[in-house]
Amino acid sequence: QVHLVESGGGLVQAGGSLRLSCSASGRIFSIDAMGWYRQVPGKQRELVATISTGGRINVADSVKGRFTISKDNAKNPVYLQMNSLKPEDTAVYYCYASIRVLATSGLSGVWGQGTQVTVSS
Repeated sequence: QVHLVESGGGLVQAGGSLRLSCSASGRIFSIDAMGWYRQVPGKQRELVATISTGGRINVADSVKGRFTISKDNAKNPVYLQMNSLKPEDTAVYYCYASIRVLATSGLSGVWGQGTQVTVSS
């Protein structure tokens, strides 16, 4: 089975920093892109940042200038460095990957289980 595992969440005071990590495992032919999304109860899951295997990066306006997404290489950990955290950043953060399981397969989406980030004031 293909799965993603996130780590690095926790409790931090406003203005502090955290770094999230996500790793993919299982039989995967290729990864098109990976990224981070977040969700709070009663609200829609929203994009935080994504990065393609070619290095193309997309970051949400709400975190631009504070969060940075990076990776070592394809199938290696993807990171989200979160600086200057605000209480409104509190959410469950989910790793996402767009993958091909075979060379002839189309793209499929895979979600991690999520890691809680809580920012106190």
